[in-house]
Amino acid sequence: MARRSRPTRSRNDAAQGPISSPHIQRSLPFFDVLDDEKISILEQQVDWILQDVGIAYRDDPVALDLWRANGAKIDGDIVRAPADWIRSLCAQAPREFTQLARNRDRSVTIGGTHQVFAPIYGAPFVRDMDRGRRYGDIAAFQDLVRLTYMLPSLHHGGFVTCEPCDIPVSKRHLDMLYAHMTLSDKPHLGAITEMSRAQDSVDMAEIVFGKDVMDQNCVIMGNVNTNSPLLVDKVVTEAARVYSTRGQGMIVVPFILSGAMGPVSTAASVAQAMAEAMSVCAYVQMLRPGAPFVLGNFLSSMSLKSGAPTFGMPEPVMSNYAIGQLARRAGLPLRCGGSLTASKVEDAQAAYESADSMHSTMLAGANYVLHAAGWLEGGLCTGYEKLVMDADRLGSYQKILTQGLDTSPDMLARDAYAEVAPGGHFLGSAHTMRNYQTAFYEPALSNSENVESWEESGSLDMRARACQRWKSMLQTYEPPPIDPAIEEALQTFVAKRKEALPDAWY
Repeated sequence: MARRSRPTRSRNDAAQGPISSPHIQRSLPFFDVLDDEKISILEQQVDWILQDVGIAYRDDPVALDLWRANGAKIDGDIVRAPADWIRSLCAQAPREFTQLARNRDRSVTIGGTHQVFAPIYGAPFVRDMDRGRRYGDIAAFQDLVRLTYMLPSLHHGGFVTCEPCDIPVSKRHLDMLYAHMTLSDKPHLGAITEMSRAQDSVDMAEIVFGKDVMDQNCVIMGNVNTNSPLLVDKVVTEAARVYSTRGQGMIVVPFILSGAMGPVSTAASVAQAMAEAMSVCAYVQMLRPGAPFVLGNFLSSMSLKSGAPTFGMPEPVMSNYAIGQLARRAGLPLRCGGSLTASKVEDAQAAYESADSMHSTMLAGANYVLHAAGWLEGGLCTGYEKLVMDADRLGSYQKILTQGLDTSPDMLARDAYAEVAPGGHFLGSAHTMRNYQTAFYEPALSNSENVESWEESGSLDMRARACQRWKSMLQTYEPPPIDPAIEEALQTFVAKRKEALPDAWY
């Protein structure tokens, strides 16, 4: 049999990565690691915390009044309530909901079998190979929004992809919102650190979507952390009063370093996270029954020698699997962390820790994954190279989740066996020619060529190739279209609010 030449694929083709989609709908089964007995034990622990230990709601009398009016037992600022009542309130939250994007084709469904990837959130520093580590500024923030918009494996913009530290704290949320709303047309989050900033977020979202659309749909969400252990402060409750009473989404995430903000044992910390988040979900449903809610989990181990958080370790990996099962039984969409690492640069430590963190998040069925790309230094730093490297791997996860193992007649390739003789090869067969463009995921940044070709191309390692990639992307960036009237209205709103706000750097 005559040999045919091997089909070729250019680097430009490979650089396209996975087929762009607004989010993932998985066909892969969830990875459930807990048997019925362990599930029951953990749920009893959750109920015990809610009923007997209680959750503190601090510095917000309005929140305590709402609990009191609905029959909860209040002791100082500690709220205790029957667990079956808390669970019945949580059952009012939708199992899945859609967050509309400015470009409706990019709207995302959160919950059920859907999974949405978003970049790092909250880093004060940025790093790239050319300029090193530095404080984030508005120029870096805008570039990161542009890159997130251009990366098809990131379905959601997040919000604080880095802190623009050159803008006063009191005003920077306005510039960040404006960037998300004009430089990208993917969905994004809003501000939460003060009630007025949450209100600005909702008001600007209404300018983009219109009151009628916003009245009927989730178009923006707030992401907040409880103050673990067992404390909900006014940042959470006030943000919920802004977002949830308007029918918008709330993501509530206990941030627990086991051994510090939770017991050193993973089982106890998982139950604590469930109790804290379910308590806030119940509060949200008292504000507005049916308001969208995402139960979050950010549970990490720590070095008991230094106190530093550690990532990609077996304990937080197991917590992702456990919280996934518990969240599905509670009927609530789940948020987990993503490509997490304590490494300072994109090295082997970063690769190992990020892969283990993200892989368990993926298999656990997290419906919304913040920090899916760009995370360095325990979340203190956003890496330009790390962002595009992580996104490259997200494309492979997307293929695993959505396609699984295809056993259709064409994939069983019986015609190829008739064409290829024993000892021959399939590279030039008709089956290969039909399928070669989609048969395998081809990462944009991995180099699989022989060493001679790699050396001729400059012997660039992954970080150097990633540096080239993000620069090339920014050079070809084109902003998505936006209605000029909406853009002008946003500019006017931002200008008026900035005029009314004093500069504050804390």
